[in-house]
Amino acid sequence: MIASGEPLAPGIERLGAAQHGLGAKPWLAYPPGDSVRGSAGYAPPMGADHRPHVRYVDRTREYYAAQGYEKAYRWARYIDVPFAPLARPLAASRAALVTTAVPCRDEKPKDGVLRGDREVWSGETAQPPERLYTDHLAWDKQATHTRDVESFLPIRSLAAWAEAGRIRDLAPRFHGVPTDYSQRRTLEQDAPEILRRCREDAVEVALLVPL
Repeated sequence: MIASGEPLAPGIERLGAAQHGLGAKPWLAYPPGDSVRGSAGYAPPMGADHRPHVRYVDRTREYYAAQGYEKAYRWARYIDVPFAPLARPLAASRAALVTTAVPCRDEKPKDGVLRGDREVWSGETAQPPERLYTDHLAWDKQATHTRDVESFLPIRSLAAWAEAGRIRDLAPRFHGVPTDYSQRRTLEQDAPEILRRCREDAVEVALLVPL
């Protein structure tokens, strides 16, 4: 490993750690194509501060603490997993989609919900939305985009599955559920409301597609 004060070898460039969220210490990028270090072509120095990957648990806990909450973030844990086996084959089951995206502010609200409202909302699968608001969610906004709604709300794909006989049919509504740090609201308010709406539509399989 080359120290920060030494000259760089050909094909190697120095990167600022702030660019990668690793503090003020500089580290080195290895030449592209180095199979040991991956196609991205860089690796941080070994040592006490070495992080070979993003520690999402740490990152979430630190972000939560930075919001001013007195208690540390607690990850959800379930002794009894809230899933159930299918009552009938998938080809004989009605399916519904659940997303964490929300309607755009300048479009007609669905069920009285506008962009940013942390409430459950629903839309008609017969008229898939051309766009949804996703900027409030944690996805890599530099590496990709969400202009292709079908990539995270695959209504047309499930409709094709129904035509091919892989599922019986697609429910008349899809649903949106907010991301929320409050496990209590998720468990006691949002999840039961999603379940209620799915039961209204005689849904037997719910496909969760979070962003």
